[in-house]
Amino acid sequence: MGSAIIALAFNVLLLPNHIASGGVNGISTIINFLTGWTPAFIQWTLNIPLFAAGIFFLGYQFGIKTFVGTMAVPLFVFLSQSFKPWTNEPLIAALFGGVIVGIGLGIVFRGKASTGGTDVVAQILHKYTHLSLGICMALIDGFVVMIAMGVFGIESGLYALIALFATSKTIDLVQVGMDQSKTVMIISEHQEEIREAVLYKIGRGITRLKAQGGYTDSEKQILLCVIQQRGFQKLKEVVQEIDPDAFVVVMSASEVMGEGFNS
Repeated sequence: MGSAIIALAFNVLLLPNHIASGGVNGISTIINFLTGWTPAFIQWTLNIPLFAAGIFFLGYQFGIKTFVGTMAVPLFVFLSQSFKPWTNEPLIAALFGGVIVGIGLGIVFRGKASTGGTDVVAQILHKYTHLSLGICMALIDGFVVMIAMGVFGIESGLYALIALFATSKTIDLVQVGMDQSKTVMIISEHQEEIREAVLYKIGRGITRLKAQGGYTDSEKQILLCVIQQRGFQKLKEVVQEIDPDAFVVVMSASEVMGEGFNS
């Protein structure tokens, strides 16, 4: 399903508007413009040797799911190549194309799979250069976007960057979900009252952490609570009502697993 969604976005939004937002799909957009070759065949031609290189350099950890993803995206691109473009506005195509590709990739990643392609090159670079995987991906996608700027013009390359940004943010949303949680750390002279309120009024678990004041050198306790976004405002109100002088630190928790939370 993820591969089909990626292919749909490619054929109805990105390809007709010449938005080459990195990866094998971006390369196929450029080659299709220059030669007129069918994008699906270009993608298969690139994906198969890249998958073989991945096995050679990185071993067999890719597995069958990566092979399926490597073959499936070009297949769905081929099957949907007759679909008409949804828009001829490059900005709309970049935004919504990036979002839809992100949804497809997020589904693929949640299935513990990969679409292969230039991801394999990034992993090889990561292994032999010790650069972070994110930097390796950015280098490869940036190289594709630079080529696109040379072929389609600078404006088209800028649209490709918009699509890349939209894709990365959407992948995070699909993998983590909309209802992100908050990690709340509370230092207060009224810890027992706050602890009971969180446990029994709000219905969330809470953990006590031992700490030592850096200025006073006195022993303290920190109350740690992880709570969904929808319950965060109530927690804030409860703490402020009990102790307006409480020291509270709030951080976003991008993913929480365990009792009381969906994995």
